[in-house]
Amino acid sequence: MQLTSQREVNLLRFLLLLTVVLLLTGLLSPMLTMSQFYFFESSFSVVGGLVSLFEEGQYFIAIVILIFSVLAPIAKVLFLFHILKAGVECSVKQKHYLSLIHDYGRWAMLDVFVVAVLIMTVKLGAIVSIEIHWGLYVFAGAVILIMYLTHKVVKLFHVDS
Repeated sequence: MQLTSQREVNLLRFLLLLTVVLLLTGLLSPMLTMSQFYFFESSFSVVGGLVSLFEEGQYFIAIVILIFSVLAPIAKVLFLFHILKAGVECSVKQKHYLSLIHDYGRWAMLDVFVVAVLIMTVKLGAIVSIEIHWGLYVFAGAVILIMYLTHKVVKLFHVDS
């Protein structure tokens, strides 16, 4: 690898570490607070929301959110770390996976999360007010950073997408 591309790889590794911090913070931090009748307040993170969905028996929605908003981004970051590992050449199979991640993975997390928030908002109606917190922005930042890093790794390894 050339010196320029080695610097780029090191920068991408650093940004991946930052992504991990943002992703974990975003998953565990409060994203929204729901207030009912001005007396009852509940704050939720993605993880807390998943636990609530499982406890309420909403297994399908919980599993979809778990897969696309938690497991998929973690798998994507791990795969990108593996691709950027020193001395690893990108095989044809890895290039194919990288292309798939780049083409289809960019929409999975945001779409499912937005749909989940919309379902919750519509389901609760006028009796509940929802206040957005900083955890939502951290999570969104992690998602955008993962999309950016995937794009950069695809360009670095000259993957046709």
